[in-house]
Amino acid sequence: MSDQYPPYGQQPDPNVTPWSGPPAPQQGGQPPYGQQPPMPQYGQQPPVPQYGQQPPMPQYGAPVPPAKKSNKGLIIGLVGAVVLILALCGGGIGLLVAYGDDDEPTTATSAEPTSGTTPGTTASPAPGQSDAPSDNNSMTARFSSDLSNVCQGSRILNSAPYNGPAGAKAYTFSNSPDRPTSWSSKYVSSTKPYSAKTTEYEAVSVVGCLKFVEGSEGEPTKCLYKDKTGKQVTVDYVSSRYVLTFYAAKTGEKVGDGGTVAAPANRCPSIISYNNVTMKAYASPDAGTIESALDKFLS
Repeated sequence: MSDQYPPYGQQPDPNVTPWSGPPAPQQGGQPPYGQQPPMPQYGQQPPVPQYGQQPPMPQYGAPVPPAKKSNKGLIIGLVGAVVLILALCGGGIGLLVAYGDDDEPTTATSAEPTSGTTPGTTASPAPGQSDAPSDNNSMTARFSSDLSNVCQGSRILNSAPYNGPAGAKAYTFSNSPDRPTSWSSKYVSSTKPYSAKTTEYEAVSVVGCLKFVEGSEGEPTKCLYKDKTGKQVTVDYVSSRYVLTFYAAKTGEKVGDGGTVAAPANRCPSIISYNNVTMKAYASPDAGTIESALDKFLS
């Protein structure tokens, strides 16, 4: 073992002895003066400094983690869109309220005409255009129930033409006192030659319309039932009369009369549909009388 001495003119290191070698690095201490501490890689947590030790400073130019995106702008945009939609729909909501609850609708006028005409005047028809209304009530049936529109003055474009009562197929509908513009189908025996299935509506050429006769109500029959809550109620079951008229389905023209059909109410039905305000139910036209009238007209 040889002795080690510092060069000439240099002070010996007090931490170094001739027999110990160079000084060992300090554990957990500060790095040598002028040297930057190592930076942790992105995504790793920096080491926790020991007590009394300064945390390492980030190196200049090191990447900064991106900031979290905020949904604040998106939320504000959605709120603005909802407000705009409500503002645009405000007029429609007002019309629904005005026309839904009043018996006589309130007429609303705008500040500027929307039809391109001066208020108080009527637009003139274009040259060559007739001012007579077109056949707006004509329609193409898609279901058998569409033929009930014949009773309201419509023509069914895809129905069979009427060439006389012999061999004609027929549907029959009736209205009711509380729903005069609503027409329901009346049963006809499938054994009748003029009977047509619901899928055979395009083969039908005759529509029979049973219209309620105003003021024909008879003395009601008191019928006892239980409502959906189990409470017992009394329903006035009312008899009446109907007038049967036959129309050509394709043209809407009247082709015959079926006479008067009674709607008897002398016996309470097992199932009844009644008005829960007036507590009245109206009897249906007698099925046997309807078939007798059809037999006579379409024989």
